[in-house]
Amino acid sequence: MKRVAIYSRVSTSGQDTEPQIFALRQSAERNNANVVVEFTDTISGAVDARPGLDACLIAARKNKFDVLYVYSIDRLGRSTKQLISVVELLQDLRIDIMFLRENIDTTSPTGKCVFTIMASIATLEREIIKSRVVAGIDKARRNGVRLGRPTVMNDSMVTAIRLLREKGMTVRNISTQLKCGVGTVYKVIKNDDASLERIAA
Repeated sequence: MKRVAIYSRVSTSGQDTEPQIFALRQSAERNNANVVVEFTDTISGAVDARPGLDACLIAARKNKFDVLYVYSIDRLGRSTKQLISVVELLQDLRIDIMFLRENIDTTSPTGKCVFTIMASIATLEREIIKSRVVAGIDKARRNGVRLGRPTVMNDSMVTAIRLLREKGMTVRNISTQLKCGVGTVYKVIKNDDASLERIAA
């Protein structure tokens, strides 16, 4: 018998999760499944932090249930990105999900197909955003815009870099310690090495 978790959510305190829970319990009974745990939230779906859903995902990681029953897709997430992230996590944990109102069940081939399509759309969206960012950076460089973290290179900064380097600290640790770019640290070290070479010559 499948172990079922129920997740229900309403947006305001004036609403009641009981109708959702009742319908989901009935669905589990029809499917000869056993409801072992229930989670609820009274909070907008647009809010990322939801105590009930967080507790649900913790229980999922502890293998407390096999299938998550939710009344409808919009109860679980208001955006494709938010929804896909939760579904992908559950699928990684080998936990199926069932949306009652939409009649989508990832234990079935049709349900799996629906979420494969949704995941593909979400991936495409991420790739489009990434390509736009890269194109914007390239355009900025062509226009002579200097990218990267600006660093104030003064005598105090140079002295601090030299002292930390003399103590044997790595370039990356110096960068973190002084909150300056790795390139800045390398620049000081390179200039010092060049000066030593000129003196030796």
